Amino acid sequence: MLRYDPESDRSEWRAYDVPLRAPGTVLGLLHHIKEEIDPTLVFRRSCEQGVCGSDAMSIDGRNRLACRTLVDDPSRTISVAPLPGLPVVRDLIVDMRPFYDNYKSVAPYLIGAGPAPEGRERLQSPEEKARFDNSTGCILCAACTTTCPVFRRRDTYAGPAALVAAHRFIFDSRDAGDDVRYPLVAHLDGAFGCRTAFSCTDACPRGVEVTRAIAEVKRWAVRHGSGREEDRRL
Repeated sequence: MLRYDPESDRSEWRAYDVPLRAPGTVLGLLHHIKEEIDPTLVFRRSCEQGVCGSDAMSIDGRNRLACRTLVDDPSRTISVAPLPGLPVVRDLIVDMRPFYDNYKSVAPYLIGAGPAPEGRERLQSPEEKARFDNSTGCILCAACTTTCPVFRRRDTYAGPAALVAAHRFIFDSRDAGDDVRYPLVAHLDGAFGCRTAFSCTDACPRGVEVTRAIAEVKRWAVRHGSGREEDRRL
């Protein structure tokens, strides 16, 4: 395990021998280390069901959720490290603020066309919801963004998670924020910075088709930028 001590500003690999009496998860092994071997170890976790996304880390060189990574071989050696590309606070905890700042930069909220209808919701058909439904699966774990080669070279790039959030609202039939989001995503630090490496899609623990969503945002940006009304939302 790669551990970081902020007091000495040093990182070092430490080995732990953890018994495995039944199939379990990497998160379970981390709990055993903290409770039985080294109480100074720190890491994030919350729901332990693969929904909160707080226990994302690098496991055997791939970004994964510790609670969803199974271990069934007691002789197996596993490497664990904090998510790459973000400042490390201590041990397996990274500073998520740059990630959240990028997420907020794309206006990830519904921008309605005028006030809500009185006495009812803004209605939407199942077909209209299906247009962006996959993008709603994002749990903001940062696994996709921190595995992205563009983000790891250039932290001004919004990153895959932010662009998936943009996709979720751009293609929502109830949203009227096209003119707000266009300047936020239609540049090299936005959708056009993506190099289609598919590493983000591979890292997503929730099956979000990240690369496809970004490609659709690119096409939308080109069409929206044409200025022709018939090109919008195609």
